[in-house]
Amino acid sequence: MIDLVYPYDLAPLVPAPTADSVPAEPGMVEYFPVVEPTGLVIGRSSRAYCHSGAKPLHPVIHIHIIDRFSRIYLQKRPMHKDIQPGKWDTAVGGHVSYGESIVEAVYREAYEELRFHEFNPIHLETYEFESSVEREMVSVFAAVGSYDLHPDPEEVAEGRWWPVEEIDASIGKGVFTPNFESEFQMIRKSLLALL
Repeated sequence: MIDLVYPYDLAPLVPAPTADSVPAEPGMVEYFPVVEPTGLVIGRSSRAYCHSGAKPLHPVIHIHIIDRFSRIYLQKRPMHKDIQPGKWDTAVGGHVSYGESIVEAVYREAYEELRFHEFNPIHLETYEFESSVEREMVSVFAAVGSYDLHPDPEEVAEGRWWPVEEIDASIGKGVFTPNFESEFQMIRKSLLALL
């Protein structure tokens, strides 16, 4: 697993501030680490800049939750999300905040989205994903078990368990995010091998 290596001092802002830019009030802007593919943190950027099309590489986490009946828990993205609203996606997904480790982000995002915290994350894959607006270093984890999940309505429109056969039948029909579809194909064998 790739983890993040932060500099001793606060990493520089990306893009660098100019004489014309007005600094935001401390705590008013959410910052993500800007990284090299090795996990070396080389800067920090706002969420808006990371999603602006400038495409600085920034880390995110995904958690696939699978039970012993080969059902996979998926979440439906709320309509207020700026990327892929209304589509079904990985059970948990989110950005790593500046200063966090990958594993800290795994537990924080799992709790924020599903009130889920008693699990052992199993690292499956790390890869780069690029869309028209962003570029992410995605760390993919799995959790195996029959969990009592409680989606936060601000974070998740709805959630449910999907049999693998139902996922297979829905791929390519606009039901899922494109990222979920490609990632599921990539990790499918290693995910099912955990059962």
